[in-house]
Parts: sequence; C-alpha cells; structure tokens
Amino acid sequence: MLDLVPKKLFLTRGKGVHEDRLTSFEYALRDAGIAGTNIVLISSIFPPNAKLISKTEGLKLIDPGQILFTIYSRNQTNEPHRLIAASVGVARPTDKKHYGYLSEYESFGQTEKEAGDYAEDIAAQMLASSLGIPFDFDKSWDEKRQQWTISGQIYKTQNITQTAIGDKRGRWTTVFAAAVMVF
Repeated sequence: MLDLVPKKLFLTRGKGVHEDRLTSFEYALRDAGIAGTNIVLISSIFPPNAKLISKTEGLKLIDPGQILFTIYSRNQTNEPHRLIAASVGVARPTDKKHYGYLSEYESFGQTEKEAGDYAEDIAAQMLASSLGIPFDFDKSWDEKRQQWTISGQIYKTQNITQTAIGDKRGRWTTVFAAAVMVF
C-alpha cells in the first residue's frame, strides 16, 4: 500500500506584481520558491509525527514538475494601495501521535500580525475542539492562547503570512502563503 502520510512539511510565502492576474500569481509562486511544481490544494491536517522543517531544507527536497500537496492561502487585487494578506496558521498538539491543524485565511486591510494571529486562532480552535478542550470564541487572542497553554495539549501555534499593498499603477498584486507537504 502506498504511504501518503507526509513525514515533513515546510512553510513558504511570496508576492508578485504584473499586469496579468495569472502571471502575478506565478511571480508569487516564484518568490515562494515553488513555481516549477504542480500544486495540489488539500485540506488542513498537520500529519501525526510530521516534522516542520525550514524552507531552505524543504526546497532541497522537491524537484521541478513534482506534485506538491499544499495547504495554501492566496489573495489578489488590482486596486491601487489596497492592503491584502494571505496566511496559513499552524497548531500542533503536544502528543506528536495526534494530528494537528492548518488554516487558510485571506483578508483585506489587515496587517501581517493581525492576519497571522487570526490564522493561528482558527488552527488552534480546530485543534482544541478535536482534543475536547473547551474555548470561548468571545475571549481575546491572548486569553484563548493562555487557555490552550493551560490545557497542556497544544504544543505550539505559528503562522506564515504575506502582505502587500496593491500596486500604485493598478497592476495585479498577489500574496501567497503555504504549508508544503514533503514525503
């Protein structure tokens, strides 16, 4: 039986600007280092026992034309001066045998920190609910983070976020963030 459970994953991000919308996306993929691959969007599970590696290490493990299973976020605008964000949040459990969660989030008008915190929040909420950890949606980010820390079941949250301000000449601006699975 073919084992399709990734053993490693890495986070990457990029941005691109061009007159053409698709080319702008291509430039964002180039900036992220994964343009020469075939990207497949998958759902948001951080595999059990998987190791999060650096982008540098991850890029060494992929080949041109390779199919890459990714969880990614993408946002685009051709509106001058419009702030856009794309973010992937990560929530890993303390017990490495249990799966974690990744979340995709796109926004307009949010800073890198605001979008990144929200993406982490989504991933952590999904992980918390799968572990049976109660949480209150109305609590602030810091209050929720403290609640998850106290439970002892959520090891770490983090995010990869790319923001950009829409090109002043109205060219397409794309932001891209991804978690890339490596087998």
